Amino acid sequence: MRGRRGKVLGAVLGVACALAFASSVRAQAPKGLAGTWKLNPAKSTFSPGPAPKSMTITYTPVGDSLKIVVEVVPPEGAPQHWEMTAAYDGKGHPVMGNPDADMITLRRIDESKGESTFTKGGKVMAVNARTLSADGKTLTIATKGTNAQGQPRNDVAVYEKQP
Repeated sequence: MRGRRGKVLGAVLGVACALAFASSVRAQAPKGLAGTWKLNPAKSTFSPGPAPKSMTITYTPVGDSLKIVVEVVPPEGAPQHWEMTAAYDGKGHPVMGNPDADMITLRRIDESKGESTFTKGGKVMAVNARTLSADGKTLTIATKGTNAQGQPRNDVAVYEKQP
């Protein structure tokens, strides 16, 4: 009797460990995403525009979370520095420095695709669909949402990985 119960318990624990491992793997940032990415304005489109003068995004894995630092020079006004550390857990995490967002929620779709939802005061401002190229050299972020003037926004920003 004890042997059978031990085998069942062992099997249950094995399945639980496998599920926990699979869950933690899904929660981690894609490996190729880590690093610094610079906007290529010639390959990007911003509607209604105008495009930022420059933009750099740095992704740094921090445990099961991802630290994201954005340096952007908008078409008008002073340069901006945004920072956020978020997990792929479906929960909102604070955004600092972005005038159009105070929270970010990350969702990992697969090894090369993810989604970021930016909110301000509980209202969705933008949803970014991120795709990492197969060679790991190009990151495309398609953004749908509303700009600061309340106009519909539909951007496709292409970034190149920096050495």
